Amino acid sequence: MSAKEHINVVWLKRDLRLQDNEAISNALKSVERTLLIYVFENIILNDEHYSERHFNFIKESIRDLNRQLSEYNSKVLTVTSDITNAFNHLQEFYKIGTIYSHAETGLLVTYNRDKEFTRYCRNNFIDWEESKNNGVERGLVNRDNWFENWEAYMNQELETFQPKEKQLLSTTEIETLENVFTVTVLDTESKTKFQKGGSTIGWKYANSFFESRHEDYMINISKPEASRSSCSRISPYIAWGNLSIRQVFQKGQALKNNTENKRHIGAFISRLRWQAHFIQKFEMEHTMENASVNKGYHKLKKSISEDYIEAWKTGQTGFPLLDASMRCLIETGYVNFRMRAMLASFFTHILWQPWQSATTHLSQQFLDFEPGIHFPQLQMQAGETGINNLRIYNPTTNSLKHDPDAVFIKKWVPELATLDTAFIHEPYLMTDMEQNFYSFKLGDDYPFPIVDIKENRKRASDILWNMKKDTDVVRESFRILERHTLSDRNRMLKNE
Repeated sequence: MSAKEHINVVWLKRDLRLQDNEAISNALKSVERTLLIYVFENIILNDEHYSERHFNFIKESIRDLNRQLSEYNSKVLTVTSDITNAFNHLQEFYKIGTIYSHAETGLLVTYNRDKEFTRYCRNNFIDWEESKNNGVERGLVNRDNWFENWEAYMNQELETFQPKEKQLLSTTEIETLENVFTVTVLDTESKTKFQKGGSTIGWKYANSFFESRHEDYMINISKPEASRSSCSRISPYIAWGNLSIRQVFQKGQALKNNTENKRHIGAFISRLRWQAHFIQKFEMEHTMENASVNKGYHKLKKSISEDYIEAWKTGQTGFPLLDASMRCLIETGYVNFRMRAMLASFFTHILWQPWQSATTHLSQQFLDFEPGIHFPQLQMQAGETGINNLRIYNPTTNSLKHDPDAVFIKKWVPELATLDTAFIHEPYLMTDMEQNFYSFKLGDDYPFPIVDIKENRKRASDILWNMKKDTDVVRESFRILERHTLSDRNRMLKNE
C-alpha cells in the first residue's frame, strides 16, 4: 500500500472568501497541496440562534467560491458532519499535516467545539494554526493600545490568492472524497427578498456604496426606508466573511482621502472600528451569551409574558413603526441600527421582558447575525451594562421623526395604508366615528396597543436608573471600564 499524501486543509468558517484570507494564504505558503473544506456542522444546524436564511447565505457564498475556484480546477469540499468525523474521513485518504482557519469569536457551542478539536488535533499529531480574524485578538486582559494595534492590522498589505499550478486538490479528487461524505446540496431558492451571499455580490454592494450611495449616509442613517439604500448594506458580507474588514477599511480610507464627502465616509469607517470593538469585548467576556456582562444586573428579575413576546415577534403590538420594523426584518433580514435598537428597547423596557428571551428570535431574523455584535448590543440596549447611557426608544416619537410620511409603515403594515398619515402613526387615537369613515376597526384590522407606553417607560426608567447606583452594579461598572475602555478612545473620536 502506498503512503498517503501529506496535505494541508483550510477549514473555512466565517471567512468565505479567497482574497485577504490569511488562513488560505498561510496554507499556500507550504509545499504540500491544499484542500478547502466547509462543514455544515450538526451543532450549528441544530443551534437555535441560526435559521435557514443563514445556511442559504453560506451556500450561496460557497457557490461563489466554487465559481472562482473553477479557474484553478478546484472547489470547496462541502459536507454535513461533525467536525471530527469530517477530518477522520479525510484521513482515510490523506495524511493531514496542518489545518488552517481563522480564530472564531463565536457561540459557546463553537467555543467548546474548538476545545475538543484542539484535543483531536493533538491526539492525531495535526497542527492547527488559527489566524487573527479582522484584528480581534485572543487572550487580552485589557484594551491598552488595542486601537493602535487594530489600526496597524487594518493598514497591513492585503493577502492575495495566488495558488501555484496544481497546488489545490483538483475537482476530480474532491469528487472522489465526496463519495464517503454526506455532501451538502448547495441549491437555494432564487427568488427571495434576502441579499444573496458571496464575495462577488458583496463587492457590488460595497462598490456602489463607495461610488455614490454614501453621499446621503449620515442624512438617512436613522430613516427606516431611506437607509435601506443609503447605508452600505455590506453587514452580511462582513458577518460571513465574504469581505474582510481590512479590505473595506482600506477602500474607505482611500476614498476618504479623495472625496468631498469626508464626513460620511469617516462616519462609516468609525463604525468598522466599533464593530471590531464589540466583537473584541465579546471575545473577552464569553459569558455574555447567557448573562449580563455587569453581574450586578443578575439580580434583576422580570416576569416572562408569552403573549407580549408573541405580539412582539409577529409585529402585532399596536405600535406601527415597531410592527413595521419586525415584519420587514422577518421578510428581508435587515433593518437599520436605530430600528434594531428600538425593537430591543421596546422588548426589554416597555414590555419589561428579559433580553435573553429576545436573543434567538432576533438572531434567526438578522441575516448578518454576528455573535460578537449581537449579545453586547442587546445588553447595551437593555440598559444592563452599567456603563452606557440608558436609552428607552419611543416608537411613536421615532415614527414621527424618521418616517414622517409613513412610507415605511405603509409598506410593511399595509392594513394602515388607507388611513391619513396622522392616523397611521397613532391609529389608537382614532375615534369610533373616524374609524367608520375609513371602514377601519381597531382590534380587528389592527391591534390596540398591548401596553401603556408612558406608564411602562416610567417603570423601566425608575428601576434601571436606581440600579445604576447599586453597589454591585457600580463595582462591576468599574471592572468593565478597566477591562474594556480604550486607552486611546479620544483618538478614535477625533478620527470619526
